[in-house]
Order: sequence, then structure tokens, then C-alpha cells
Amino acid sequence: MTTKWSVKSKLLTRRLAVLSISALMISTLAACGASSNPPTAKEAGKYEVTPGDPFSAYKDEITVTMGRVTTANPKLPAGDSYENNAYTRLVKKVFNAQIKDQFEANGEDYSRQVSLAIASGELPDMMRVDSKDELKELVDNDLIEDMTEIYKQYATDNIKNIYDSYEGRALDNATIDGRLMGLPATSLDSAPTMVWVRQDWLDLLGIQLDADGDGAIKLEDVEKTAEEFLKRDPGQTGKPVGIPFVNTLNTTDYNGSAYTMLGVASTKGSFPQYWMKGKDGSIVYGSTTEETKQMLGVMADWFKRGIIDPQFGTRTFDDITALYTNGQCGIAFGPWHIPDWGLGNVKQKDKNAKFTAYTLEDADGKVNVAHANPANQFIVVRKGYEHPELAVKIVNLFYDKLANDKNVGTSMPEAAKYQENGVDGSTRPFNIEVNSATSLLDDYSDIVRGIKGEISLDQVRTTESKNNIKSIQTYLSNMDTDNVTAWSKYHSRINGVGLIDKLTRENKFVWMTPAFSGTTPSMKQTWANLTKMEQESFIKIVTGAEPLNYFDTFVSNWKKQGGDQVIQEIKDEVASKK
Repeated sequence: MTTKWSVKSKLLTRRLAVLSISALMISTLAACGASSNPPTAKEAGKYEVTPGDPFSAYKDEITVTMGRVTTANPKLPAGDSYENNAYTRLVKKVFNAQIKDQFEANGEDYSRQVSLAIASGELPDMMRVDSKDELKELVDNDLIEDMTEIYKQYATDNIKNIYDSYEGRALDNATIDGRLMGLPATSLDSAPTMVWVRQDWLDLLGIQLDADGDGAIKLEDVEKTAEEFLKRDPGQTGKPVGIPFVNTLNTTDYNGSAYTMLGVASTKGSFPQYWMKGKDGSIVYGSTTEETKQMLGVMADWFKRGIIDPQFGTRTFDDITALYTNGQCGIAFGPWHIPDWGLGNVKQKDKNAKFTAYTLEDADGKVNVAHANPANQFIVVRKGYEHPELAVKIVNLFYDKLANDKNVGTSMPEAAKYQENGVDGSTRPFNIEVNSATSLLDDYSDIVRGIKGEISLDQVRTTESKNNIKSIQTYLSNMDTDNVTAWSKYHSRINGVGLIDKLTRENKFVWMTPAFSGTTPSMKQTWANLTKMEQESFIKIVTGAEPLNYFDTFVSNWKKQGGDQVIQEIKDEVASKK
């Protein structure tokens, strides 16, 4: 069977071959005097109505082609699309810039489209790349614009303050050889993966979780609840299913932690895929620790007992979402915002559906969580595109002006309606988040005070929070409402972020700070194979195809086939920074 990892390896091989030819062609053209440099930010001002202004329109209509990251359920109104919607029309209205999508895709399909674009050298004018490796590859082959001076000139003060709130981590992650080569997404320190449980099912079966009300439960509580759901089938489907997990099992991206086992891992002090400092100060890969072995032991036991979906390893992400939508499963691991785009489907099908968010605590009653690595999502601009400053302007428009305009209902009514109706943020031109380091809990404070009437809507900082207040008030006035947006916003903000806020104030978190994030030279040759080995080994252990002690074989092979070399390179890089 061809796995997604073998597909990636083939694409990488082909991409490198094509890029070698592309690089040769570029150097040949340069030698012949056939290349020309794109205009600088200052020179680009001649195309603008107000040269150099962060929100300036272009005198003549310009076109920008994009690679767009889509989602399965964007909630777009009838007739609207990713290429033509309230947000793209706003770009046309404000900047006189027409967006054309060179490609649209989701998940692995999007990764393949990016790989093919890089391999052929036929990049859209702007696109998102999802790894530092891809960013470096684009830089090494001179395929993208240097955004250093453009960012300095065009970014608004608010956008600069947002990036500065990460104390350099965000911009540094997009900086190569001292030059800013992309506009980075931001990653909030949020929380561990939560356990979302069907509260209406708990009520129906008379199950009381979290008797002390602290929001934290233990693995044993999840086990017992899952077994009761399987035995008593509260969804009345006749085919209840154990807890489903994606076959990748782990991620270091909190926003992408849906259906992963990070919550289970945290109870054992395990942090798979993170680079950590060992007790002796050495660099350790989290997937190879004794704690991770213990975690896999728990997962293998769950699988044997039917607590885990028997088709684990074969279901797609959409297949898993369908299990919840169909009422076959009522326990989901995921981030605070999973009700907004995943569990909302459950409410659409079952008007009585309600979820409560919990988090898992360890044997000592603490909640273990890792500080977020800098986001490895970057908006890049094709080398030679005449208006690279437009990328910064789009960031200004959506993450400053739209987010903070107190009169958005009048100034940007179409976009305001999208926010009010819960249209997914992926429909914006850039499917990234650019928020200050403290924005999640700051927004939660505004929402709670707004709901209580302690502050007026005019005093609420962001347009999104204003819309969330209205939605949550709609839900609170009628908890049986058919309004899925109101239901989703209540669950994600009051249940999800509310739990984060509570645990933060109670100092319940034990934080692990990653020792390293990024890539090293040998990773380019070995990491795809090492990752494939890890995924396949973990699946074998969980499903019982191999005993738990096979983990030791995996660790030994991982070290021999490149892991030790990677660790040495990380040690050298960390030492050089000191």
C-alpha cells in the first residue's frame, strides 16, 4: 500500500530534481542579462493612489494569483466561493486588486499542490507554505521575495505590535540569513488537547464526570465513559464506535491537534515530536522517550478493549468527523475551537447535542502542556511579482482594520455579516492567524464582561469578540436554538477558552519549553523516512501488530537511520546561538 509518506518522498525527489534544473536556468538567464529585479517597496508607490500607505489602493486594477488552503465546511453563503466572496471582494474594493486562485485544496492535497508548484517553478503570486523546510527551499532556489524592507514600510503599528508580542519568535522563524522571507502565522500558548464529551449523553445515562468541578479528569474517567457509551449506545445508531484517532497520532501544532493523542500523552509527561531537554540537559526527541512508550502502552490497551475505534489507522479525517456527526461516538480529543468547524456538524444533525470540555490531568493532578513552537505557516510572495507589498496590505486589512474597526457593520458590511454568521476564517485570502500572544484570554475577558453587561459593545476590542458576544447571548436566551453558529461560539468560547482561563488562573498547568524547533541539514535527507518509521511503528504497537517492547526496536532504528545525526546537529546549532 502506498502511504502518504511515500508519496511525499517521491514528490520531494522529483521536486529537488526539477529545482536543480530551475536553479541552473535562473543562473544562466542571469548571466545572459535576461533577468530583471522587481520594483522595491518605494518604487511600487508609483502604482498607488497614496504611495507607501498601509491601506493604499492601486491606480489601475491589479491581479494577484493565489494558492488557497480550504476547509471541508467553510459555511459560505450560496453563490459565494473561495475566489469570489465577501473577503475577496473587500480586497478588490479597498486595494483595487482582483484575486484569482491558481489552486485550491485542503490537507495533504494542498501540500501536494505546493510541492508541484515548487517543483515546476510555477508559483502563484502568493501562497501559504506549511513548513520551514519549504520556506528554506524557496529561498535557496531564489523563488520568493525578500519582505524585510516591505514589511518595515507597509505593516501598520498594530501588526508590528502583534508580532513583537512574541518577543521575536514569530518574525525570527520567518527570517533566513537575516532577511524576512515570509509573513508568519502566529501560535498562541493555548492549552493541552481537550476532551470534548457529549453532555446530553452523560445526562441521559446518569454519568457524572468531574465530580469536583475543576475541569480536569483522569484517563480512567475517559475509559469508563467510553465503555458506557459503547455498551449503552446513547446515539441509538446500533453501531457505536470507540474513540477515533488520526493515523498520524501526534502533532506539535495545537490548532491541528484534533483527533490526536496529545491529551493521553500529557498524562504520562510525554511530548511526542517535540525536541526537549532531558534531565541531564541533553537534547531528546519526545517520540523516543520512556514516557512515550508508556503512552503507547495505554493506547494499545484501549485498542484491545475496544475503547479506540477498531478501524484506527485507516480512517480519514473526514471519516472521523462523520462518526461524531452520525452519533456513533461522543468523545473527541481536540483544541478549544473544534466546535466551530468540527463538532458544529453534530449540532446540525442533532438539535439536542451538547458538549462539555475537560482536560486530562496526571497522577499528581497537574495538567502538562508544551509551550507552542513558532508557527510553521508562512505567506510567501513569488519572486518577480510586481506588487509584493500587497501581501502586507492584506495582513493589515484582515488582522488589523477588520479586527479592530468599531464601525465594521457600516464600513465593511459584507465582511461583518460573514463574521456574524460564523463563515470560516479560511475564506479570507490568507488562511492563517495573526494574533497577539495574549489575545485568546484578552478576548475571553471582553466576551465574558460583555455578556454580563459590565462593558458595552463599543468597549469590546475586536469585531470578532462583538459578534461572539451576540452569538453567545442568542444561545443563552434559548439553549435549544437551531442557530449552529450561536451553539458553536458558546461551546468554543465559554466551554473551551473558559476552561483555559480557569486553569490558567488556578496555576494548574505545568509547562514544557521546547529546546529546539526547525530543521537541520541532514533532516532534508532523513526526516521523511524517520517520520514514516515513527508513524508506522506507533500504529503497529497500538493495534497489537507488534508488542509494546517493539518501541525499543523503533528507537534503536530511529537513532541508527539518522536520528543521532539530527540530534548532534541540533546540539551544535543550540550551542552556536549561545
